[in-house]
Amino acid sequence: MEPTPDTARSLLYHSPWDEQAVLGVLTLLALAVVATAVVWQGSIWLESSTDQLAVGYGVPPIVQGAVIAAAGSSTPELMSVLLATLVHGEFELGVGAIVGSAVFNLLVIPGLAALAGPKEMATTRDLVYKESLFYMLAVAVLLLTFSLAVIYYPLAGEGLQGEVTRGLALFPLSLYALYVFTQYLDATEDELQPDASVDRASAWGWFGLGLVVIVIGVEGLVRAAIGLGDAFGTPAFLWGMTVVAAGSSVPDAFVSIVAARSGRASVSLANVLGSNIFDLLVAVPVGVLVAGALAITFAHIVPMMAFLVLATVVFFAISRTGMLLSEREAWLLLGFYGVFVSWLVLESIGLVNVVPT
Repeated sequence: MEPTPDTARSLLYHSPWDEQAVLGVLTLLALAVVATAVVWQGSIWLESSTDQLAVGYGVPPIVQGAVIAAAGSSTPELMSVLLATLVHGEFELGVGAIVGSAVFNLLVIPGLAALAGPKEMATTRDLVYKESLFYMLAVAVLLLTFSLAVIYYPLAGEGLQGEVTRGLALFPLSLYALYVFTQYLDATEDELQPDASVDRASAWGWFGLGLVVIVIGVEGLVRAAIGLGDAFGTPAFLWGMTVVAAGSSVPDAFVSIVAARSGRASVSLANVLGSNIFDLLVAVPVGVLVAGALAITFAHIVPMMAFLVLATVVFFAISRTGMLLSEREAWLLLGFYGVFVSWLVLESIGLVNVVPT
C-alpha cells in the first residue's frame, strides 16, 4: 500500500522503507539543483541579449532595468505559474513561487549585489519614490484581488476560499499597463540614440534561446517542489516559496549582480523592483487568464503576503536611509531572508503552523 501524504513524513524516519524514502528526497533535491543550473545557463544568454537590445534600441538605464531586463528575467516566475497551473493543477504553488521569488528579490539580490560590487550601492529618488512605491501598490492590488475573489466568488469548503476569475485578473493587469505607460513617458523625456552597431537579430535569437532553456529548468523546479511536498506531507506551495522561488530568481540575481559590478546600481535595483512588479501584476493574472477561474485558499495566501509586506517595509526603509545600501545593510537583508527560510523549514517539519496544512 502506498503511503499517504499524512504519513509520508514518518516514513522518512520510522518505516522499513527509510532508505527508499530518503533516496527519493535526495533525488528531488538533485533535480532542483540541476534545474537551477539550467535556469542559470539560460539567464546568462538572456542577460547578455537584453543588454544588447537595450543599447541597440537606445533605452535609458532606468527603463532597461525596470521593464526590459525585469520582464525577461521574470520569465521563470511566469512559467512557474503557467506550468504549475496548466500541467500540474497547482495554482497556489505558482502563487507561492511568485511570493517567494519577490521576497528573494527584495532581500537576497540587493544584498548579494552590494557585497559582490563596491560593497555599497547608491539609490536614487526615482527608485525610492517611484519604483518602490509603485511596487508597494502592486502588493496591495494583488492582495485586494485575492480578497475580492473570497468576497464575491466564495467557494464551499473548509476556511475562506474564493475563485479568481478572468475579470478580477484584469485588475492587476491594468495597473501594470499604467506602470509601462509611465516608463514610456520617462523614456521619451530621456531618449538615447540607438547603437546601429548592435546586431539586433542575433540578440533576439539569443534572447529566445535563453527563454526556452529557462522554461525547461523551471519545469524541473516545479516537479521537485511537488515531490518534496508529497514526501514531507506539506502543501506544495511551501516548497514553491523556496525551491521554485530561489531557482527561478537566478536570472534576476544574475542581471542585478552583473549590473552592480559594472557600476550600474540603478539598473540593478530597478531590475529587482521591476521584476517584482511584473511577477505580481502579470505572472499571476496571466495564469488565471490562460487557465480560467482558479481557486485560492485565503488562509494560505495571507501569511505569504504578510511576510512579503514585511520584507517590502524592510527593503524600503533600508534603501531610503541615506539613499545608500551599505555593506552592513546588505548583511541585514540576507539575515532577514534567513529568518524567512527558517520559518518555512519549521512549517515543513510541523513545529510551526501559521499556514494551515
